[in-house]
Amino acid sequence: MRSFDPVQLGSIELFCRAAELHSFTAAAELLGLTPASVSRSISRLEARLGVRLFARTTRNIRLTNEGEIYYRQCQQALEQIAEAERVITGTQKIPSGRLRVSVGTPYAHHRLLPLLPRFQAEHPQIELDISIANRVIDFVDEGFDLAIRLGTPKDSSLIAHELEDATLGIFASPDYLRRRGQPVTLDDLDQHDCIRFILPSSGKPMPWEFRDENGQPVDINVRSPYSVSDDVLGAVSWAVAGGGLFQFYHFIAESALYRNALTEVLQNYSGRSRQFSILYPQNRHLSARVRAFVDFLRRAIPGAPPRE
Repeated sequence: MRSFDPVQLGSIELFCRAAELHSFTAAAELLGLTPASVSRSISRLEARLGVRLFARTTRNIRLTNEGEIYYRQCQQALEQIAEAERVITGTQKIPSGRLRVSVGTPYAHHRLLPLLPRFQAEHPQIELDISIANRVIDFVDEGFDLAIRLGTPKDSSLIAHELEDATLGIFASPDYLRRRGQPVTLDDLDQHDCIRFILPSSGKPMPWEFRDENGQPVDINVRSPYSVSDDVLGAVSWAVAGGGLFQFYHFIAESALYRNALTEVLQNYSGRSRQFSILYPQNRHLSARVRAFVDFLRRAIPGAPPRE
């Protein structure tokens, strides 16, 4: 027994076009139909689902909450069908279409965004939608193609490819170090102002990571009255302004080090790193534009491993 007949599939496509254009009339003109036929088709779809997909007024239409959820998933399904046809017919020689990427603030501002003009020049037919936020996303409900995140996911439904292993250091402004002196050993941290970052996922401070005199990994939960939540770049700005010591990535610190706005300390105890990964659902068809984006980042980011 067929789950969908051609009329139902056609209604879904009409619904998506109307949602994108915010108009039955515009969708009808685009598809060579009458506005009345588009309206009837969507009404049949709403009747079958038992929900209102659009809130209608005399001037415009807008998606209901249920309509927003249905649109995101239907649009993704239609795009996967179109992508599958392009793959098997060999027609997508040039990657194109909309690419939605979720990325945290540190990696966005200091890695990804500076590289995007090069990607745009190489792939002008790909539409980029970059969401910058430090939160857990839902790939399906929110319609993301890719995410760049710290570490590897615990969710077994996600595929993770290593993007880079980012090294860590302890940094402070020259002004702070003139006032308070340089720490020489890890025990000296107790005598300094340490800026802690509170992890959004747990509400706990992120431990500082070192290697001891024997090269063994050591994690320290620094004691301090100073902390930053939600946006780690706030802690970086605080350290640059002279507020204290902070542990973060060398790729973030390099421009401030170059202009002498920061100094690295405790280098004898450095050597730890954290992995950034590209994530996508394992049941998601890997489109040409996703492959183009992944391949580009692996070429452009220093030390990134080649694509498997």
